[in-house]
Amino acid sequence: FLMGRTFLDIDMARAADLLGMERRQAEAFRDLERGQFMALGPALSRRPLGLRIGPTDTSPRNGTPRLMAMPESALEDARAIILAAPPPETVRTPRRPASPDLLDQLMAAKSAALEMRPEPAEPQISAEDLAERRERVDRVLRAILAQPDAGFRVIGVLYQEFVVRCRIEGLASVVPDLPEFRRMLTRARAGLGSETTQDDAWRDVSVRASLLPDDMQGVFMMIARAAKEGWPCPSDAAIARAYGSHSLRRARRLLTYIEEQGLIVCQLDGTGRRTVTLVELAWATAPGDPNAEEVEQGSLAL
Repeated sequence: FLMGRTFLDIDMARAADLLGMERRQAEAFRDLERGQFMALGPALSRRPLGLRIGPTDTSPRNGTPRLMAMPESALEDARAIILAAPPPETVRTPRRPASPDLLDQLMAAKSAALEMRPEPAEPQISAEDLAERRERVDRVLRAILAQPDAGFRVIGVLYQEFVVRCRIEGLASVVPDLPEFRRMLTRARAGLGSETTQDDAWRDVSVRASLLPDDMQGVFMMIARAAKEGWPCPSDAAIARAYGSHSLRRARRLLTYIEEQGLIVCQLDGTGRRTVTLVELAWATAPGDPNAEEVEQGSLAL
């Protein structure tokens, strides 16, 4: 940028400090004549350079632009330009195609060989192997649910641990996705195995459970299993654990919600023991103490 004589008259000390100059050097700007400037900037020079601007022409900014007159030319000149012969075309020598590289030829031959090679057929899995893999997957899931805090952990954390354990067991090819793991977890918390859910009656129970939210389906299937086997009704503590909560009051509200959906009917006898009956299936649990400890009914959730 350029600095003139009147640029630093206000505060020379401040200007010298901003420009990194000594006071004596900055005072030299006071002696600049009209039209003389000091050019500063590392693009020009490391030191200030003296420049002189000559006479200049100024015009007002509010002037309107005007078109210039076209240059006058004779008609003969235009005719000569139009009828002039085109310049001779330059003859281009045909470009010789480069010979293919040896490495490219080898890669092309390798790609052609890979395309011609038939894909290996996937080995057929027998029914016995499939059942054995399903049993191993269920065993891994039961081992995870056997942990004391498994009922209160987030499903994402449980799924990560499940995937790691399946890989350790050599079951990486049959690891289910997260939605399928949710359904497996629901069945496992209800104490149901893969073979049990293939029964026609349990298919009907699964259809009824799908009417509830995902986190309530395990509780409904646990009660359905107890009703089918004639076991005592699960206590509030067992229901809360299957729901992933420590609150007994929430477990009672959960039973009330399922009953309001028309899936179960809860009854209390004279001693305060609870019986749950599944609607339309005629399955009923044996009377059970709702205030019993979870340890007494631990077999229902495993």
